[in-house]
Amino acid sequence: MSKMITNENYEAEIASNQSPIVVKFFAPWCGSCQKMAPIFKEIAEELANSYTFAEIDIDQSKELAQKNGVTSIPTFIFFKDGEVKGKAIGAMSKEDLILKIKSYLD
Repeated sequence: MSKMITNENYEAEIASNQSPIVVKFFAPWCGSCQKMAPIFKEIAEELANSYTFAEIDIDQSKELAQKNGVTSIPTFIFFKDGEVKGKAIGAMSKEDLILKIKSYLD
């Protein structure tokens, strides 16, 4: 399961989080984001013991999208020890997203 990140809880959930975290930036109106939603949910459930999963709605948190350099959605940003370790943009297969998560966070 993933957490919703907002301007109010960003610091506590991301910057101060010591565990590896995968953040999906999305918007409800985005077709590719809708396509990725069930894939992201499935991966979050399967890999919950190894990583934290979170989502940021760019319509609700424009500042966070800007702060993280998000220009296209969906964007996946991989954080470890409060630092960005990598980024992936666009819809992809479950297998490709898992490979990216492991390559950046393991």
